[in-house]
Amino acid sequence: MKRSLMDEVGVLLLRHGYTVKTLAGSSFDMVARKESRVLMIKVLEDANSVSGEYASSMRNLGSYIGASPIIVAEKAGRRLEDGVVYSRFGVYTFSCSTLSSCLENRFPIIISTKAGFAASVIGERLRQQREGKGLSLGTISRKVGVSKRMIAKYEADSADVTLRSAIALNRIFGSEIFGKVDIFGVAEEAVGGKNGTRPSVIAKKYYELGFRASDTKKAPFDVVAKLERELILTDVSKDKANPQLESMRQLLGADALVIFDKDSKNNKKGIPSLQKRDFMEMGSAKELIKFLKEFE
Repeated sequence: MKRSLMDEVGVLLLRHGYTVKTLAGSSFDMVARKESRVLMIKVLEDANSVSGEYASSMRNLGSYIGASPIIVAEKAGRRLEDGVVYSRFGVYTFSCSTLSSCLENRFPIIISTKAGFAASVIGERLRQQREGKGLSLGTISRKVGVSKRMIAKYEADSADVTLRSAIALNRIFGSEIFGKVDIFGVAEEAVGGKNGTRPSVIAKKYYELGFRASDTKKAPFDVVAKLERELILTDVSKDKANPQLESMRQLLGADALVIFDKDSKNNKKGIPSLQKRDFMEMGSAKELIKFLKEFE
């Protein structure tokens, strides 16, 4: 089931002009890029198998690499409805059909909440449409089946709209009064965003050099570090670099660095590498960046 869904997602992205990299042994299954948009995708039969820690890890990594973490699934306990956006610990989750619509810039307006399906109204548009049609709050409240106070809340952007009310409002004003869910927004780092563990000595060194840095979990690299526009994917290895590191570097337009515990002859030619002790002796971010640029 998952293999079939992955193939479907991959073909869909390729048809829309994305460059797609599938990953093995990673917390996400594929990374896709089209111009400046980067998608970090987990493909599952059941999205409920994703833990909070796992989702936080996706969000944190997405915040560093400028990617949108998304989950494409068949179900979350029960089948995912097409045209509806769900959330799994803050990561947008939806069906392959919904992804297809979004790739064609037809974004959903329905979200799944604990209270059921809902939509977000753009209050000012609702007020303008209502006044433009010469309709009072009372008239709209009777047509929609809610109180005047609730319509006023909709116009003040202080309440989500239930699916039943959204359908009624759509009949009166059309879909333009609803906010669309942009599933391609770049992730923000999760609260407690260092994966809930103490940073590694490599991540700590990056901090000392002035970078933002985070250890990763089940990614083709062990540490991601960023300073302004400089993005470094770092693999920490005893002997041999992750073979997927170079393709990720190219796809993301990043620099790559392999840090070995000791000398190794197994590193691929052209990928910058340092022994751990040499990395720990780096005196500044400028020194490290200069070293990496010598390999371009």
